[in-house]
Amino acid sequence: MDITLLKEGLIIMVIGMGTVFMFLTIMIVAMNLNEIILKFIGKYFPEEVPEEKKAPRKTDNSDEEIALAVACAIRQAQKA
Repeated sequence: MDITLLKEGLIIMVIGMGTVFMFLTIMIVAMNLNEIILKFIGKYFPEEVPEEKKAPRKTDNSDEEIALAVACAIRQAQKA
């Protein structure tokens, strides 16, 4: 095995890993700066939070309405 090939392989590996390390470092710094900038912007321009609309409550008449609908359906079925 030739030592020069091993040296070249190690050099390429170090360059590649260094490139990835530098990219990840720059990305983390950029994300932290983005967080700081967005907090600053959000402080002066907050987002509007929409109010949650509650579903209307059913009244006690719902059982009577269901009974009426069932009675009408039975009556209609008997006619047919």
